Amino acid sequence: MPESTYKIIELVGTSKESWEKAAANAVATAAESLRDLRIAEIVELDMLLNEGKVEFYRARIKVSFKYQSKD
Repeated sequence: MPESTYKIIELVGTSKESWEKAAANAVATAAESLRDLRIAEIVELDMLLNEGKVEFYRARIKVSFKYQSKD
C-alpha cells in the first residue's frame, strides 16, 4: 500500500427530517467539490428549536479526503 496523506475537515449538515439526513446532506455537499472522500465521523448531534419545536436536525461531522498527487 503506497503512503498517503489525508485532510480532515469539519462540516455541519441540516435536515428538517432527521440527523441521518443532516449528515448525508453534509457528505453530499462536500462530494460536489472534494474528491476521494474516505471517512465520515459523527462528532455531535443537535437540534435547532423554534417556539419549543424542532425546526432542524443538525449533524456535525468530520470528513477525510485523500490529497491527490500532482503526477
